[in-house]
Amino acid sequence: MQSELMHLSDVSLAYHTVAGETTAIQNLDLTVYEGEFLAIVGPSGCGKTTVLSLIMGLLEPTAGSVRLAREHLRLGYMLQRDHLLDHRTVEKNVLLGLEVQHRLTEESRARAMALLDTYGLGEFRSFRPQQLSGGMRQKVALIRTLALEPDLLLLDEPFSALDYQTRLNLSDEVYRIIRKEHKSAILVTHDISEAVSMADRVAVFSARPARLKALIGIGFPAGLSPLERRRQPAFHDYFDRIWKELQP
Repeated sequence: MQSELMHLSDVSLAYHTVAGETTAIQNLDLTVYEGEFLAIVGPSGCGKTTVLSLIMGLLEPTAGSVRLAREHLRLGYMLQRDHLLDHRTVEKNVLLGLEVQHRLTEESRARAMALLDTYGLGEFRSFRPQQLSGGMRQKVALIRTLALEPDLLLLDEPFSALDYQTRLNLSDEVYRIIRKEHKSAILVTHDISEAVSMADRVAVFSARPARLKALIGIGFPAGLSPLERRRQPAFHDYFDRIWKELQP
């Protein structure tokens, strides 16, 4: 039996403004398990990214609780944009999070550089971000996150700013990296195909206020890449089922 890594228990979140109260999330129950890749899909503005902010502790729920499996569970957050600093080299960008958290040691530096080498960016460590393609920049951002050794990766539409071909190739590579590094991950995406091709389960949210409409297990033969999953006959069945769940 898989062990729980994170659990949202009956979580609700309301924003209070001068104009009144807006409920963003209502009575949401959701669990992520050790080693799982969970995707979240839902209509625009339904609160998918807000859930990541709750998990990170950037927001406090109005009701309910966010429970992490252990007190010092490390979370890594990868955003839509890579947010690389143009005045720093690839190497220095990868080390930035370690510097900020005062965790830069010879050992952590060596591990970060090993990640660059392992995933094909070692020869670019002295390059500036503006010398890299969009896909390479996102890989650098992922390695910067992995250098912090997170237990759970939160991926907020990390491929949305890329062209379609780069998006397909990078999703394949990011999936491979996450699996090889034995990380658990939550992917927020608007792209149903992306969710089906990468996830073990897909959580379908309703329109705001976000509720869990469906939780769909994705079962493909072990070892298939996202691109290979897209060629499986069952892929279209999963796509159609999620599409129907997203309809009002």
